[in-house]
Amino acid sequence: MRTDLIRKTALTAAGLAFTGGAIVGPITAAYAAEAKPASQTQSDRKPSGERQLGVRYEAQPNFYYCGPAATRNALSVQGKDISVDAMAKEMGTTEAGTNSINDITPVLNKETGKNDAYRSVEISTPAADAKQTDKLRADIVKTVDDGRAVVANIAGTSTDTDGTTHSYEGGHYISVVGYRDGGETVKIADSANPNTASYWITVEHLADWIATRGYATS
Repeated sequence: MRTDLIRKTALTAAGLAFTGGAIVGPITAAYAAEAKPASQTQSDRKPSGERQLGVRYEAQPNFYYCGPAATRNALSVQGKDISVDAMAKEMGTTEAGTNSINDITPVLNKETGKNDAYRSVEISTPAADAKQTDKLRADIVKTVDDGRAVVANIAGTSTDTDGTTHSYEGGHYISVVGYRDGGETVKIADSANPNTASYWITVEHLADWIATRGYATS
């Protein structure tokens, strides 16, 4: 496991492969912020192997709605505006969070209007290997090029390209809404805190962040 990805709790494939969703700890005022639209970003591919999708960002309304909020932000790149409460009901979200990426993939398919628009991919090992990282990179590039966002279930602490740490020891869901350098670096839409609504992270760090869990992709 890379030294810049810190896991304060023991994550095992058996115990946490598809667990997660709730942020541990009390919700802050920032987490409970009202919906905050983000500027539309350029959605056409650039010569440098970069593409970003326009996100109508909305922060999650409570500490356990990260799954529905990440899904809502992901679907917003397709021009959809769906109630997080309605999605939470479909996903079976409770105060313990959303159980699995497998609970999110069917909702993405339903709202996209295609039964096979999304599929779930698991990274079952405690840390991602080169093959898993390469697959994640290819999946993100393909999905974003298709005009869709990836939704990922993560756990632990990682550092973005600006050196800011993001810690979700109890598990969390995020959206991946862009890439640059051919997918070596990817853009995250994070519903947890509107003050850090988006950031860039290397795909290697993201793969290790997803390890023991999974993601929904085209």
